[in-house]
Amino acid sequence: MTTTKLFNEYKELLPEKVLDDIKKYLPDKCTDAKAKIIFETVYGEYKRSIANPGESVGLISAESIGEPGTQMTLNTFHFAGVAEMNVTTGLPRLIEILDGRKTIKTKMMEVYLKKSHSSGKEVKKIAELLKETTLKEFLKEISINIMNMQMTIELDENKMKSVGLTTNKITKTLSKLVKGFKFKEDKKDPVIIVTPSSKDEALNTIYKLKETIKHVYISGIKGITQVLPVKRGDEHVIVTAGTNLKDLFKHDFVDTERTISNDLYEMESMFGIEVARQIIINEVFKVLDAQGINIDVRHIMLVSDAMTMSGSVLGINRYGIVKEKPSVLARASFETPITHIINASLVGEVDKLNSVIENVMMNQAIPVGTGLPGLITKVK
Repeated sequence: MTTTKLFNEYKELLPEKVLDDIKKYLPDKCTDAKAKIIFETVYGEYKRSIANPGESVGLISAESIGEPGTQMTLNTFHFAGVAEMNVTTGLPRLIEILDGRKTIKTKMMEVYLKKSHSSGKEVKKIAELLKETTLKEFLKEISINIMNMQMTIELDENKMKSVGLTTNKITKTLSKLVKGFKFKEDKKDPVIIVTPSSKDEALNTIYKLKETIKHVYISGIKGITQVLPVKRGDEHVIVTAGTNLKDLFKHDFVDTERTISNDLYEMESMFGIEVARQIIINEVFKVLDAQGINIDVRHIMLVSDAMTMSGSVLGINRYGIVKEKPSVLARASFETPITHIINASLVGEVDKLNSVIENVMMNQAIPVGTGLPGLITKVK
């Protein structure tokens, strides 16, 4: 029997991923007899790993994640050498993921670059290009001339060169974004002269402008407050504080197939629900791994399946998964029971008692294990 024939024979019995792994790791000069033994062993292992019908997989997953979760620390990891770059880890991050929170404490991206750009020298330049910069970063000095009612902005030429900006570009950006003032560049020096559009403007408006103008967005990607190039294996990856995949992907040096964000909803809107499901698995795994906690990946997969089965990410709370449950009693058992029961009675909702929790409430055998099949006998 040839190996191809064996693959066809086990096509229906084993998952595609397992078959791909066998193909990958099967020795080159493997005889048919040895290949048959390998297939039989793998199939035996696979059958043993399958959950029995009627097994309470949800309960086991809840225990498996909940118990080690109580031993997790409540910490925030700080990146050395970079101010303002903290990463939420431990229990707060786990709660954030499983709750399906729309706004998370520390949004981050891992930006992978195309092969031609991932060498050491270029990465620093690219990282600087990505960071959101305000006028404050290019300022040398701001002075106000009370007599002429004008403000002079002196710029740092070296900092402008590092991100490929000119005085002209900054002048145009300010003219677009700041209304009520005229901006004029000096032809010789990196200086911008600011005057009010109308003569009636009070002096205090120029003083107010002095503070607000420092925070005007000039270049980079909005939302990315910090960048940190990190070496991983043979290449460099840029870790960012803040996310904005939409604008990031407009740059041709970014490897769009590997770049990810830790914001579930951003990933879902960009790539769809399948990717969001995988990100939940990866992010939970990352948190547990950092804490040295070992949990079987299938428990995490079950949780992420439950969070994404409706076609969009839903947290494990009364506004998410619980709201979607078909059983009134199951919804009422979680939080705000009276609200659920009143709403159900108003529309005449029927509870089929198909799940565990509603049967526990009714003091009946629960449909798991031996309670799953119902026996019916014909009476003469």
